[in-house]
Amino acid sequence: MLSTVRIAAISAAITAVAVTSTAAFAQKKYDTGASDTEIKVGNIIPYSGPASAYGVIGKTEEAYFKMINDRGGINGRKVNFVSYDDAYSPPKAVEQVRKLVESDEVLLVFNPLGTPSNTAIQKYLNSKKIPQLFVATGATKWNDPKNFPWTMGWQPSYQSEAQIYAKWLMKEKPDAKVAILYQNDDFGKDYLKGTKDGFGAKAATSIIMEESYEISEPSIDSHIVKIKAANPDVLLIYTTPKFGAQTIKKTAELGWKPLQIITNVSASVGSVMQPAGFDNSQGVLSAAYAKDGADPQWANDPNMKKWAEFLDKYMPGADKTDGGYVYGYGAAQTLAKVLEMCGDDLTRANVMKQAASLKDFTPDTLLPGVKINTSATDFAPIAQLQMQRFKGQKWELFGDIISGDVPSQ
Repeated sequence: MLSTVRIAAISAAITAVAVTSTAAFAQKKYDTGASDTEIKVGNIIPYSGPASAYGVIGKTEEAYFKMINDRGGINGRKVNFVSYDDAYSPPKAVEQVRKLVESDEVLLVFNPLGTPSNTAIQKYLNSKKIPQLFVATGATKWNDPKNFPWTMGWQPSYQSEAQIYAKWLMKEKPDAKVAILYQNDDFGKDYLKGTKDGFGAKAATSIIMEESYEISEPSIDSHIVKIKAANPDVLLIYTTPKFGAQTIKKTAELGWKPLQIITNVSASVGSVMQPAGFDNSQGVLSAAYAKDGADPQWANDPNMKKWAEFLDKYMPGADKTDGGYVYGYGAAQTLAKVLEMCGDDLTRANVMKQAASLKDFTPDTLLPGVKINTSATDFAPIAQLQMQRFKGQKWELFGDIISGDVPSQ
């Protein structure tokens, strides 16, 4: 008769065999850019040129992955973050992304910035089946899983943001005469379309002027003078940061006081409102989905404390009023979550599969109530915003969190 000890030993041995064989089945799977020790992540961002204010986002992401690596990496693998300057120029973006893919051999391209640059690289990355993941632009077309299964957005879409402004105006200022200043590219045109969709039948009577400018123009002062002559009550500022600051400053210089609403991507206190002049910025409206690092109301928020501690350690001297530091941290935290969910299957297909399986994920930096949700048919992770008004030296939130979902393409 077998002793209990022997039985225990035999059953332990059987269990051990079962465990080893299961482990053999759950083999590690890698595509180019991933290994037992490393995950190679590529990025392009304008560190120079007309949109260089956004360069801080890339620097923040680089620092975030350094922090992750110092803590042992993701599932034991270090993140190798390779970031190049594309100067907000589509031809340069193509060149740099080819270099990331063909020479650096990255697993994925993460948070490439700008609508023109992403448009230029989208077909190339999709044809190579390389994730173009959490792009740093709110163009609606990134939510098109049927035609572009390797491209996914991150921030709220420009069209849904513009619809929120139009709906707010129809409710609060139904008789307002509206002028729109927009950048003459996909970015500006997305806001234009969202505004018109938001106004619906009222667009024809509410919008009295549409004025576009080129990103290559050094100054847009002449456009502001032209818009003032039409005498609108509301000025919608659909610009990138440099031109947003110029607009607010110029309207003040002209002694003109329309209600101004500026895009979320140009609402950074440090890189837009401060250069425009705090006095000139009073009463400007925008919308937010992330917490403002300059706002004392988050001083005791445990999640924003983590963000502030990260900056103090990894980016000492960083200007906490610059929204780019908040954005870069939130985007990097989302990628880290996806890579963690991938486990030992670091194939490009699994990266996209996990990115499309986020449920109520809340990076430290998002406003309470704003959550990230994706699915196989929904590639627009963030779809909620809250209106805000500039007062003193910071933004003050008001109203409810609004969902501005625009259906996938």
